[in-house]
Amino acid sequence: MADTYVRERSGDGRKDLKYPSAPEPLTVAVYDNHAHLEIVDGDEPLSLTEQLDRAAAVGIAGVVQASGDIESSRWAVEAAASDSRVLAAVAIHPNDAPTYAEQGRLGGVGLDEALAVIDELAAHPRTRAIGETGLDFFRTEPERQAPQFESFEAHIALAKKHGIAMQIHDRDAHDAVLETLARVGAPERTVFHCFSGDDAMARICADAGYHLSFAGNVTFKNAQNLRDALRVTPLDRILVETDAPFLTPVPLRGRPNAPYLVPITVRFMAAELGIDVDELCAQLAENTLRVYGSFD
Repeated sequence: MADTYVRERSGDGRKDLKYPSAPEPLTVAVYDNHAHLEIVDGDEPLSLTEQLDRAAAVGIAGVVQASGDIESSRWAVEAAASDSRVLAAVAIHPNDAPTYAEQGRLGGVGLDEALAVIDELAAHPRTRAIGETGLDFFRTEPERQAPQFESFEAHIALAKKHGIAMQIHDRDAHDAVLETLARVGAPERTVFHCFSGDDAMARICADAGYHLSFAGNVTFKNAQNLRDALRVTPLDRILVETDAPFLTPVPLRGRPNAPYLVPITVRFMAAELGIDVDELCAQLAENTLRVYGSFD
């Protein structure tokens, strides 16, 4: 695969930028249902093949490559077409939606044009999700949020049009996201990527038939809300992800994250749930394939 789009992660003050050693392999394979492998990270960046090979060596059978703009969406589809261990998710990130809207008013690529590209890429057989889309009230000021709502509703329509899943980005916008889904009607397979709510929200999502995806931050000391949410989520609604290169699980927090570190999060989740690791892995794999379809 040609590296048509590779983005470097911006510096964030981390001291140790070396990839950690591999954890003990899982004996039942699972999938990383949300990663950004187009973002190179650390002192020794890994290629797509190196990422996937490391993941496979510890029992991670595949990765759903998520996107946030036109370029990363194209990269995701190319990655999925080049390696059967990858499926693509394509979208305009909620924080990028206002930027596209503003560019359009200045004669550049506008939001409607960007969404048309996502529509085209969503038709590819290796594209299995629209994502990540949603609402982010943390990084986008109130006066710039209207395009987020427009984009979110358009992405919901695209997921339905193409009959594929949708991955939601929800930051400081729980009520607005849930209201939008209820008002517009959620796609049949809706995933809250990097779930950030509490147990009450988890119950609402589960009752609505949504899937909750937990990342490495479920291991963070200050994330009791995520552990509470995990415990009340039905097993058949749970997914696992890295959001790599972000949200590296404890005790490696601050180091570069990658799909091969999923076993750390899975083992932590199994301990929190009080179930056997193999049992949780089998359920996670079943859930992932039900949401996205086969990687073959």
